Amino acid sequence: MFGNWDDVVAFACSLPDVEMAPFYGTPCPKLNGKALASPGREPGSFAVMCKPDEKEILLETDPETFWQTPHYEGWHALLVHFGSADPERVADVIRRAWWDRAKKPQRQAFGERP
Repeated sequence: MFGNWDDVVAFACSLPDVEMAPFYGTPCPKLNGKALASPGREPGSFAVMCKPDEKEILLETDPETFWQTPHYEGWHALLVHFGSADPERVADVIRRAWWDRAKKPQRQAFGERP
C-alpha cells in the first residue's frame, strides 16, 4: 500500500481538503496549510507528522516501520519505512496527522480521531 512516495501522496490526497503545496521547497500533502507528510531525508522512507507521545509509542512498538535519525529527534514527526508489514497502521498515522491539522468543522465531518 505504501511502497513509495507516490503511494503516500495518493493516500493523503484522498483525505478531505488535502492539497499539494510546498513544504521546505518540496510539494507535499497539506491540510489547512500544514504538512501531513514529506519525502523525508532518508532513502526508503518518508516523514509523517505526529504527536510526541504517539511518536514514542510507534518507535517502541514497531521499530521495523517507524524510526528516526537525530534530525527528527524533538520534532513532531518520525520516519516511516516504505513497504511496512502493517500498512493499515501507517494509514492510521497519516489519518491522525490529517485529523490533528483539521479545523473543527472538518473533524466533525470526518468523525472520531483514528
